[in-house]
Amino acid sequence: MAGLAVLAALTGCTVQTPDGEGERRSPVHIELPSSTPSPGRTPSGGGTPRSAPPSDDDKPRAAPTPPRVLWSRGDTGRDVRELQARLRQVAWLFEGPTGTYDEPTQRAVSGFQGKRGLPRTGKADAVTWRRLLAMTREPGRWDLYLMGGQPADPPDPRCRSGRVLCIDKTSRTLRWMVDGRTVSTTAVRFGSQGTPTREGVFSVYWKSRDHVSTLYDSPMPYAMFFSGGQAVHFSADFAARGYAGASHGCVNVRDEAAIARLYAQVRNGDKVVVSW
Repeated sequence: MAGLAVLAALTGCTVQTPDGEGERRSPVHIELPSSTPSPGRTPSGGGTPRSAPPSDDDKPRAAPTPPRVLWSRGDTGRDVRELQARLRQVAWLFEGPTGTYDEPTQRAVSGFQGKRGLPRTGKADAVTWRRLLAMTREPGRWDLYLMGGQPADPPDPRCRSGRVLCIDKTSRTLRWMVDGRTVSTTAVRFGSQGTPTREGVFSVYWKSRDHVSTLYDSPMPYAMFFSGGQAVHFSADFAARGYAGASHGCVNVRDEAAIARLYAQVRNGDKVVVSW
């Protein structure tokens, strides 16, 4: 019975005495050893408790560095011209290249970025440029100056004296030159393979402000005839379609204001040089 009393004391139970009356005792708390110390307790051996090292998920992360912007609205130059030429290759830009990062270029860059899951900033950053490079080929001179505005080649030596319409088929430019000085330069296009623009030295023999072709029944404003039916004149088709079309041998000018100024300055008898 003494043993039962001891066990009851240890377990907190009630022990029945022989006369049937139970003697109730207060339970005794027994602390069992544990391998994990309770919070706030010092593990055996002393020392200060240490918290677990933070995981990688708990560490603060630095914000990603945005890619470097190469070109944006308002920038100009040859690099912008190449950007525009490559955007034309993937059908995101349909005008130019102009060499000026304008609103159409910004919209084209934004559209290209959005299609490829990049932030639609409209700015040509390093990531956007790498994606565009991977999808396009190196543009040639034709691509870079498709819509005109190309730098003119050095003038033909025959253009260096007198009053001359100096026309270069390679750079597709017309220089108006007086005594070796370039007064103005404008983009031009020429005849097709079947109706080529003649090359050589000619002179303006007739000017017709509101001329209409009797052969093709098409308007030829500001026409300056230099060889048979071939003339320098404004072309609405050139203004609308660029180099996608061609003339029937004439030298087309797309800038109406430029050809109007030129028409006012050129006289009958002025020299015309057409060369490669």
